[in-house]
Amino acid sequence: MRRPVGGGDLWERRLASRWWRGAMALLAGALPALAFPEPSLWWWAYVALVPWLLLMRAAPTGRRAMLDGWLGGAGFLLAVHHWLMPSLHVFIVILALLLGLLWVPWGWLTHRLLHGYPGSGRVAAALVLLPSAWLMAELVRSWQYLGGPWGLLGASQWQVAPALRLASVGGIWLLGFLLVVVNVAVTVLLAVARARTVALAGLTACGAAAAGVWAWVPPAKEPGTVRIAVVQPGVIPVPGPRFERSAELTRQLADRHVDLVVWGESSVAQDLTTHPGLSRRLAGLSRTVGADLLVNVDARRGDTPGIYKSSVLIGPHGPTGQRYDKMRLVPFGEYIPARPLLGWVTSVGKAAGEDRHRGTRPVVMKLPDSLRIGPLVCFESAFPDMSRNLARDGAQVLVVQSSTSTFQKSWAPAQHASLAALRAAETWRPMVHATLTGESAVFGPRGEPVGPRMSTNASAATVYTVPLGQGTSPYVRIGPWPVYGAMAALAVFCAAEGGRVLRRRTDRPPGQGTDHSPDQRTDQPTPGHP
Repeated sequence: MRRPVGGGDLWERRLASRWWRGAMALLAGALPALAFPEPSLWWWAYVALVPWLLLMRAAPTGRRAMLDGWLGGAGFLLAVHHWLMPSLHVFIVILALLLGLLWVPWGWLTHRLLHGYPGSGRVAAALVLLPSAWLMAELVRSWQYLGGPWGLLGASQWQVAPALRLASVGGIWLLGFLLVVVNVAVTVLLAVARARTVALAGLTACGAAAAGVWAWVPPAKEPGTVRIAVVQPGVIPVPGPRFERSAELTRQLADRHVDLVVWGESSVAQDLTTHPGLSRRLAGLSRTVGADLLVNVDARRGDTPGIYKSSVLIGPHGPTGQRYDKMRLVPFGEYIPARPLLGWVTSVGKAAGEDRHRGTRPVVMKLPDSLRIGPLVCFESAFPDMSRNLARDGAQVLVVQSSTSTFQKSWAPAQHASLAALRAAETWRPMVHATLTGESAVFGPRGEPVGPRMSTNASAATVYTVPLGQGTSPYVRIGPWPVYGAMAALAVFCAAEGGRVLRRRTDRPPGQGTDHSPDQRTDQPTPGHP
């Protein structure tokens, strides 16, 4: 009579199957995506990694845990960037598999520290080292040539006021570190009964750190306000009609007493130096409104070869001479890395047919009333260092000009707009996120929303009374110190592991471990030792 298979036996059999286990790793890695917009289940980020951690902890070997880390990392990247599939097609899977390799060390370290029945020492080390290894994976993939820092775990907390206060101290890196600490502690509470005290101590430390920052770090001061208008023409794919709609909306701002009008990315499709009539039209709009215009020119330059995306400030007499050329381009969207090797991507997706050219330096622009603005273009708002450098250079308001019209019905517009809240909180500088097709939004110096958000269905010009920030945040002053601390912790661990291996080799008796050693263990049974 066949014994019925229980649920536990079935689960163990599936875990033993490499295909089932691989599928579970992909799914477990994808779960954190629900914490990001559009679902925006911010609370989910505090436990989203637990299934993934439990899977790697239960791996039979460290090598299998490394494979689980790789597949989980690929699943995470596919889930967070799934809206890129219509543009990159199968190539997004290849990219996810390549970048998923960054989580291989994280998988091995999880198995090394939490496998079996770890004691208090190993669990305490896990509470420090696993978040550190996670930060290293995020840091490496944040390199602009690998796609940039889109979907960092800490970005899921963009609407949580205590988390934004923490961001002003350690940036998005501190948020990511603490989130992984909580996930590791919850994993230990569920699976390692003997070390629950250490896990509870870790959770208490996270709570104490958040409370301490809330009490010690003052909120950003607001010395005054500035009135900024955002012009969002809507989904108009043809450059000419899009420009006319933007001009029509701008004229409606007359007598609204604004200090600056911001257009979205690629709002002007012709170079102003070779089209003086266009410059005169923009200057006329500036005179009508009584304020400077910040437009974005996406065109082949007349004074230098190549196509640039440039933020250009327009005054009542035309371009003021203040221009910022986009420095960090979107891989495949605005250029193709190693085009001779990967140029075939243009035949299977909506990749760039011609590479854009890069700018060389950040620019802080000065308005007639002495207000200083720091422009960024598109996904440059995902890079914490860029907004930090602008704040250090004296920018009072951060302005990002963007367009996500290609991904209009996806999670991308909401994800992009949420990044502005984090950059504002990190720098104590308000950020204006102006797009062609939505979502446009403005956030104050504490990361709080200012005024209504313009949805992807809107075609309008909205005036925002933006509070200014004062002072220098700890993150702007000190920099990404959680990253440096994570590097130091991992360096100490690697040194200790290396020393342990050397001691083991030194203590080994002469001849042990060689092919001719009689003491070498084999898999053959011996008397008394089956």
